Amino acid sequence: MRLKGNRFLIIGRAGMDFYPDPPGTKTEHATRFFACLGGSSANIGVAIVKLGGQADLVTCVSDDAIGRFALNELDKYGIGRAHVRSVGGEARNSLAVVETRVEDHQSVIYRNGAADFEMTTADVEAVDYTAHDALITTGTVFAAEPSRSAAFRGFELARAAGLPLIFDIDYRPYSWPSAQVAAEVYSRAGAMCDVIVGNDVEFGFMAGDYDRGLDKARDLVAKGARLAVYKMGEEGAVTITPEGEITTGIYRTQALKPTGAGDSFMGGFVSGLADGLTVSEAVLQGSAAAAMVVARVGCAPAMPTRAELDDFVSAQAAPVPA
Repeated sequence: MRLKGNRFLIIGRAGMDFYPDPPGTKTEHATRFFACLGGSSANIGVAIVKLGGQADLVTCVSDDAIGRFALNELDKYGIGRAHVRSVGGEARNSLAVVETRVEDHQSVIYRNGAADFEMTTADVEAVDYTAHDALITTGTVFAAEPSRSAAFRGFELARAAGLPLIFDIDYRPYSWPSAQVAAEVYSRAGAMCDVIVGNDVEFGFMAGDYDRGLDKARDLVAKGARLAVYKMGEEGAVTITPEGEITTGIYRTQALKPTGAGDSFMGGFVSGLADGLTVSEAVLQGSAAAAMVVARVGCAPAMPTRAELDDFVSAQAAPVPA
């Protein structure tokens, strides 16, 4: 599978990340913090832009200093924000306090009254889908209304414009009213998409049985998806296509933190598909990007440039499956 170009439309959130500084500091002992752009969709956009692609974000941010911080960060990274709307009232941008440490790692997420959930069908209907080559959506957009209905409307409009739909499962239990609702909505979204990416736990959750996640990924492809990437952490990934399955390994690295891998993988993976790499090569590029980001401070600022990613890959042998 390849994409016809590298102009990506991304539906999902942009927020603020706080990292206790210096790296290794526990949050409860911190006296200073490093702030950067956060939110899975915004992070994916950064990954794409740093690798030479284009990314436009559709979401809402709070009409306050934190929302303006997110807007300034999007501008800094060159992510299009013509369809990022500021909302007032009690809506607030999401905030994540994330430690740069692997042992006893803590991430604290503030999502009460999240501004990104205020996205409406009017927001997605204002987009010119023909100006893009693919739509990427992270699962968080489906967790509440009106964002859920807006995201499904975006799917319909993107499909009508001939765009492939790329779905990062990105299951965050704290955003959902119940696991049952989440599983039902995710299954509905997954059934509409061309590409579904998630880890073993997320696919298992969608299946309603954590031991049947791989079966769920296979079933999605059997019912019409063009590709599903089933990630298994240190054991690599299984990529399912109508033509067969591909097993790949991971690049070894000295991790500083466990976070950021999923967003960087998605950015590297879809950039590879847009650049004409084979599916296997694109998965390995995503894996290399993930390995680089977990070894660096932050998420958005840790995303590799094209030159950095190429140097990293060329410096070591392609990984073999576990």
